[in-house]
Amino acid sequence: MSERYSFSLTTFSPSGKLVQIEYALAAVASGAPSVGIKAKDGVVLATEKKQKSILYDDTTIHKVEQITNNIGMVYSGMGPDYRVLVKAARKLAQQYQLTYSEDIPTVQLVQRVANVMQEYTQQGGVRPFGVSLLIAGWDVDEDRPYLYQCDPSGAYFAWKATAMGKNHTNGKTFLEKRYSEEVGLEDAVQTAILTLKESFEGQMTEDNIEIGICKKGSPFKRLTSSEVKDYLAQS
Repeated sequence: MSERYSFSLTTFSPSGKLVQIEYALAAVASGAPSVGIKAKDGVVLATEKKQKSILYDDTTIHKVEQITNNIGMVYSGMGPDYRVLVKAARKLAQQYQLTYSEDIPTVQLVQRVANVMQEYTQQGGVRPFGVSLLIAGWDVDEDRPYLYQCDPSGAYFAWKATAMGKNHTNGKTFLEKRYSEEVGLEDAVQTAILTLKESFEGQMTEDNIEIGICKKGSPFKRLTSSEVKDYLAQS
């Protein structure tokens, strides 16, 4: 029965589902694994970054992106869709900056990006974004870290730690066993690497994973290859 409704984004199936959104979530679930962990003094984002060819110039391809001084983002799913959302998020952040003369709070940015994603679930002639996002930030006013996930439906959730993409169930199970609210940022980076290893195929190196961190008093930062290599040596 659901096949009759699977090609229409704006028509509910008799069971009350928008089947195209479920297909978008399937695209996320088959994407590269990503992990987010909120520590007491910051947030870490980590993801697998495998290239299809050794001929790629991997210095031009990034999955962890800075949105504002204190906010960063990573994805699982379709890269081109992510690029559109990164551009939209930066534009929304700049609009807030011009209006209020201060950096946009993390939750405000999450809500506005989620609104963009939700708009693509109720219009004809478009399709849902085939990505889920992990958005990490440190809010100066509240002096605390935040970690949110945005899904293709436009739903968003705050997490202490989470995994998404391929084998995300194993990643979440691992995090449930290892996570502590008192974990520091350095230990959180190690836990993120170990979580990625749960579903990693082949040898993990500084060239095929990417890590970003945000912490108090410092802008969001994508770690360099040498810094990632040092963390891998410790794990």
